[in-house]
Amino acid sequence: MEAQRRGLKLSVADASAKIWMPQQRQKEAMDSKAFETLYGGAAGGGKSDLLLGLARLQHNQSLLLRRTFTSLEDTLVLRSLAFFGQRKWYNAGNHGWNIPGGRRVRFGYLNTDSDVYHYQSAQFDLIGFDEITEFSQFQYEFMFSRARTVRPGQRVRIVACTNPGGEGNDWVMRRWAAWLQPGYSSPANPGELRWYKRDAEGTEIETNKDDPDGVSRTFIPARLGDNPFLSDDYRRTLAMMPEPYRSQLLYGDWQAGLTDNVYQIMPTDWVRAAMERWTPNAPAEPLVVGVDVARGGADRTVLARRRGWWWDRLETHKGKETPTGEEVATLIYAAIAGGGTAAIDVVGIGASAYDMSRANNLECEGINFGAGSEATDVSGRLSFSNLRAESYWRLREVLDPTSDTGAMLPPDNELLAELTAPRWSLRSGKILVEPKDEIQRRLGRSPDKADAVALSLFESERPGVTWLD
Repeated sequence: MEAQRRGLKLSVADASAKIWMPQQRQKEAMDSKAFETLYGGAAGGGKSDLLLGLARLQHNQSLLLRRTFTSLEDTLVLRSLAFFGQRKWYNAGNHGWNIPGGRRVRFGYLNTDSDVYHYQSAQFDLIGFDEITEFSQFQYEFMFSRARTVRPGQRVRIVACTNPGGEGNDWVMRRWAAWLQPGYSSPANPGELRWYKRDAEGTEIETNKDDPDGVSRTFIPARLGDNPFLSDDYRRTLAMMPEPYRSQLLYGDWQAGLTDNVYQIMPTDWVRAAMERWTPNAPAEPLVVGVDVARGGADRTVLARRRGWWWDRLETHKGKETPTGEEVATLIYAAIAGGGTAAIDVVGIGASAYDMSRANNLECEGINFGAGSEATDVSGRLSFSNLRAESYWRLREVLDPTSDTGAMLPPDNELLAELTAPRWSLRSGKILVEPKDEIQRRLGRSPDKADAVALSLFESERPGVTWLD
């Protein structure tokens, strides 16, 4: 039997049914040793069949997920009835298959973040997400806690299938940045394994295969041309779609159609342009250093050096390296002892760092982002709810191409994500930035780098000024 020739182990129940034959890209995904696999890209790559095939042939307890029950019924459930055969094994009440020999395939959905708790006591050796970009990052990461088995020799894995687009497109691109993000510092090849872990502060970092805490990850692209069972009529249909859907579905283009939220403070194109202009040559302008001080956990202490509208590469330190104001004050001293001003976040241990810096006769400003603001925007018509809104809006105006500042930010993917995450609203004529915990939820971490850059815009004698005077 062809399936046995390909190394797929079949139970008696499996052998009695029509056996699915994976095409090449699906076979690569099935054979990959990665714990976490992103599969797909373009429409027609056989994503749903891959998940059903893995559940049917390689796994004992499988959970296959869609975002809503309606989409689940219309895709995975409907396809499984033809894919598995033997409908007597399907239990419509439980939304799953109970295949003789103990193999179980369960279908589920996560309409809201709280739906993850429906699976809190369950365990699965395969968790498959169909259209992962429709899910939130929280939903995806929480389900890792359900990936386990007590069955000896049974492999455990997570497979996420998708086309580009959807509300989760950005976090998926960040998670698989080594494969998907243009200009990534160390790009990965399709199917290549990379290893990741969280450090003591909870920040995800790349590691190596010899690290006992490392978890493997990969991306395997699949496009319409990889599926020999789809006719050319389908390709022509996709080619007739308007952009960005045409590029997303026909070519698997992750960059197509990326648009900013209408209330995003810093437009992505503005930030990218500032990073593309960057050079390591600092102008002969006074030094101002923004200092965002870690408050423990996964936070980082970040120093952002600015000269005119040029920012140096950011200096970051893990929270455990700066547990008190003394360590932060030492970093500030090293940064500006030769001349310059430090704008220090004085909330928490930042107050101690500020006091120690002043005691050492360093030029510094103490900034409480929650304090009131007396400034206005460049038009002179809008004011700010607090110093946090003031600083972020000022940075927006500096980056605005019409300001002609030629601002240069250091190329930094984390900084790009953090600067483009915050959103704003207008209340009683005052610009308000959303709460920091909302930004943290969207990013999966604190925007420490962005805060440091924003802090670096503060200087003495500034109340009441309009920006770019």
